[in-house]
Amino acid sequence: MEIFWIVLGFILILIGTAGAVLPLPGPPLSFLGMLAAQQSDRINFSDEVLYGFGIVTLTITVLDYFIPIWGAKKFGGTKWGAYGSAIGLLVGIFLGPFGLFIGAFVGAFIGEYLSDKNHNKAFRAAFGSFLGLLAGILGKTLLCISMLITTIYYLFI
Repeated sequence: MEIFWIVLGFILILIGTAGAVLPLPGPPLSFLGMLAAQQSDRINFSDEVLYGFGIVTLTITVLDYFIPIWGAKKFGGTKWGAYGSAIGLLVGIFLGPFGLFIGAFVGAFIGEYLSDKNHNKAFRAAFGSFLGLLAGILGKTLLCISMLITTIYYLFI
């Protein structure tokens, strides 16, 4: 049974790592993988490690929905661009692996363009949304890789 928990844990962590880029809940899956690996007698995370990763996972998961919107606003977008980015993200989830990128960008562009018909301003806001999405993906990827490395470390100590 010990092997089962370790293998299940690593599978979930690897799927979570892929989910940091794909439209899957990457960090929560990786954290669930750590909890599964913890069920084995071989891996025994400290409470601090589990609570720390749990809090960071929750924080990054929540922020992941707001960072692209913040990016659009930071680059001069209005609430129209922020709403467009949010709608584009939701639609983009169903359009495959690149749908999030395209959805956030196009949504922010359309929202800003509908607001004041200025192509340049709309493009800047869309670019900001895209940068925010990339920042979120980077944060999720680093977190998932950290969980993978930590689990490997605890497996061999």
